[in-house]
Amino acid sequence: MSALWNELLAGIINLEIKQVIMFAVGGLLIYLAIAKEYEPMLLLPIGFGAILCNIPLSSAVGEEGFLTILYNAGIKTELFPVLIFIAVGAMIDFKPLIQNPFMLFFGAAAQFGIFFTMMFALSTGMFTLKEAAAIGIIGAADGPTSIYVAKEFAQNYLGPISVAAYSYMSLVPIIQPPVIKLLTTSNERKIRMKYTQVEVPKIIEILFPIVITLIAGIIAPISVALVGSLMFGNLIRACGVLNRLSNAAQNELANLVTLLLGITIGSTMTAEAFLNIQTLMILAMGLVAFIFDTAGGVLFAKFLNLFLREKVNPMIGAAGISAFPMSGRVVQRLATKEDPNNFILMQAMSANVAGQLGSVVAGSLVLALVPAVLAAM
Repeated sequence: MSALWNELLAGIINLEIKQVIMFAVGGLLIYLAIAKEYEPMLLLPIGFGAILCNIPLSSAVGEEGFLTILYNAGIKTELFPVLIFIAVGAMIDFKPLIQNPFMLFFGAAAQFGIFFTMMFALSTGMFTLKEAAAIGIIGAADGPTSIYVAKEFAQNYLGPISVAAYSYMSLVPIIQPPVIKLLTTSNERKIRMKYTQVEVPKIIEILFPIVITLIAGIIAPISVALVGSLMFGNLIRACGVLNRLSNAAQNELANLVTLLLGITIGSTMTAEAFLNIQTLMILAMGLVAFIFDTAGGVLFAKFLNLFLREKVNPMIGAAGISAFPMSGRVVQRLATKEDPNNFILMQAMSANVAGQLGSVVAGSLVLALVPAVLAAM
């Protein structure tokens, strides 16, 4: 009889306070997803996955648990991030960037936070170079890139890195304005920029993803999985003859893979892996990465203005992060607040699209350079 009671009460008997804390963490993520609408497509399944994996003796995890099967099939093989990149590529319109390729510089400058945070994490002595690199990539403001790099360099921190990346992406409208205002004057935020509509030939739209893939792949072969999948998705969109596939990638593929990706990431958030000082440090450094990304872009624009006849609005630099289209909208909102007739949305979106490309390139560089540095040491 006692054996029967032990079996019936096994969950309660094995329940520990740290697991209750993780239930609360999962509940908080679900609350933020529903009540605050902070990246609900990711935070809700991540939160529920965190609850599932922390239930004592849970059948959802373990050798035959469905979450473990999803992890082995989608994260370990890097399949889910690659499929997400195909979907994202199908969503991106690169025409604003092709019309104004100068904005590529802002997409590069706004990745400064990645490398600053990477060095900062390494200097704490709490993380290895690979782990520091994975933490720095939070600054890419690109969830799939963060997951891809974390899987390669810091699987033990996949949960907190993913949560930090997606949480701060949703908080861009809160994080960026104070940083921008701190680094710019009112007159700088009022700077107007001319915009000339340029017709982009269809052949250029089609060649763009192919050429970018070839250049990035030849320079850094390890980038082919990231850049290639993103550009393949964009080629489906740009070619004009695969509308059904393009729509499927943007909708059904994106929704299904996001759902599975979120709950699978949540399954890595066990109490043993999540409740430690390193997790708090990762969350804090993720915020630092976003702040320095924004600062790097703004300061780069201010530096360029020392040499340019036609000044650029420094806020454009802040739009160079990968959080599309939130960052571009934040910049336009701030410009309108200073001058209701100042419209820099197209330039901001061009920089924002450049940031999407810049984040993938930055992630690829980290994947290529970190092993090389370790091999040389």
